[in-house]
Amino acid sequence: MNPFQKLKTMNREHLAWYMYDFGNSAYAAVILLAVYSAYFKGAVVGGAEGSRLWGISVGVAMLVVAVSSPILGAIADFSASKKRMLLLFSGMTWIFTGLLFFVREGTIIMGMVFFILAEIGYRSGQVFYNSLLPEIAEPEEMGRVSGNAWAVGSFGGILALLILLPLIISIEGDLIIRLSMVFTSLYFALSTIPTILWIKEKAEPKPLPEDKNFLTVGFIQLIDTIKSLGGFKDFIRFMVAFLIYNDGILMALDFAAIIGAVLFGMKQQEIIIFMIVVQVASVLGAWAAGVAGDKIGYKRSLIISLILMTAAVLAMIFAQNQVHFYLIGAVAGLALTGVQSISRALIGYFAPKDRSAEFYGLFAVTGRTSSFIGPTIYGFLAAQMAWWYEGRGVETLLAEQYGQRVAIGSIAIFLIAGLLVLLKVNDPTKKYIKS
Repeated sequence: MNPFQKLKTMNREHLAWYMYDFGNSAYAAVILLAVYSAYFKGAVVGGAEGSRLWGISVGVAMLVVAVSSPILGAIADFSASKKRMLLLFSGMTWIFTGLLFFVREGTIIMGMVFFILAEIGYRSGQVFYNSLLPEIAEPEEMGRVSGNAWAVGSFGGILALLILLPLIISIEGDLIIRLSMVFTSLYFALSTIPTILWIKEKAEPKPLPEDKNFLTVGFIQLIDTIKSLGGFKDFIRFMVAFLIYNDGILMALDFAAIIGAVLFGMKQQEIIIFMIVVQVASVLGAWAAGVAGDKIGYKRSLIISLILMTAAVLAMIFAQNQVHFYLIGAVAGLALTGVQSISRALIGYFAPKDRSAEFYGLFAVTGRTSSFIGPTIYGFLAAQMAWWYEGRGVETLLAEQYGQRVAIGSIAIFLIAGLLVLLKVNDPTKKYIKS
């Protein structure tokens, strides 16, 4: 293959990889950020109990992924089946996201179960999607490709919300909210077609030893990986830092719509507009983080993004109106995609190329374990503090607002603690910094 043909192939693979982010960001925007989270909390459940049950739902899904993803990652590496695993779990997300159409007021168990299953597919699929990054990008360009994917993904989320917004404004009742779940499922599925058709998995499957199956091989390979991590001390430190600060990022994302609805009485269309603002800022943030990483190193770029995110969260505690909320959301949007895209890219630098899915599986178990802890803590803290204030004579809505502000403070604690651990990690991208 001549250099021009190779460049054309790689560019097509990059585009295909970006398109998956384009689709799964619609899931994040509609289900997690703007529509279903607020619908579940306010319409399906109601009151402070809605925050608690939403936190539990997110936590259960994350715990399942935390337990399963390292083993599945090891199996995918051994059998060269990253794309098949990606399609399997993405399909799971498409099916159960579509089934959220049937969730209505009072169908709490259905609303939790279908969401948990869709979320397991979404988060598990990300393990195999992320692990394809070292196969489609050279080491010196992984940060840029990862940042580009976040930017394209953010645009995908924006487009989905822009399509839904006029429909939700013009059509009363919950039917359009429920139809938006079906729309999101189809949007995600169609966006994945280039990923499946154009990305060619480079790894070759390894022969299965006698008296072994893929599950036992996955366990054995995972154990070997854990034993070998003594030679990857900075990877371990980074995983500890990520475990902590990723909690804060996902707590903010999972409860953003609920915060807007409770603190500022925002309606569904106003929450969607807020999320569009966040997503637009995210496009710029992902691009800026990649450029900064090339210039000053990815660790420094990550530190700047975390500081910016922490400042936005602290400001949220004291926000008094919707204008403040929109401005803070724009700042948070700039920061959060920088944190996420750089963290994802750094794993590609830490991991041996032939064990990328395995390392991304460990990355996933770290992130999902933290994600199980954080949203659960947030949900319980917001609910318990609301009930505590209400028990002391505070009016119900005001008590719930106080509970949300206390819970927001817990996000900042996770971000700051993670940042302090990150400062001790050596930057594996120093040699790739452009002078």
